[in-house]
Amino acid sequence: MRTAVESWIEEPLRRFIDDSRVRLALLLESSGRVLAQHGFTRSIDVMSACALAAAIHASAAEIGRQLDGNPFTTLHHPGQARQIFLGELSTARGAHILLTVFDDATSIGLVRLYFADLSKRLAAAGPAPAALVPASLVDFESDLNRNLAKLFGRI
Repeated sequence: MRTAVESWIEEPLRRFIDDSRVRLALLLESSGRVLAQHGFTRSIDVMSACALAAAIHASAAEIGRQLDGNPFTTLHHPGQARQIFLGELSTARGAHILLTVFDDATSIGLVRLYFADLSKRLAAAGPAPAALVPASLVDFESDLNRNLAKLFGRI
């Protein structure tokens, strides 16, 4: 199952998933708001993964800044059966985070290669940002619930 909240994300993400052969993928804003998902079957898994990915990304960025002044923007964790890759993508709408899970059907080299390609495609495809309005927690929760409903075909 592959779905996106915004149409400009669909084609670049589809190509990334097809080319890199990752099993799971989540594209989210740095706040943790989900924009697209592939491979998840339950919304609770998407919500949990988004929260963890946003927290890991923020923590890693700050650790990098503290160590040498530059945030860590990509992370890779090799497991015995599956691996995780987390990376920051720049778009016209700001930084986004991509979380992927993959197995031995691909490699970290291919994931990194196609991640760089995805970053370029999203930067070129993204529409100009709308006027930035500070989000409230109420807006965030309603946006999250609406996006999850759309991703899982409830809208």
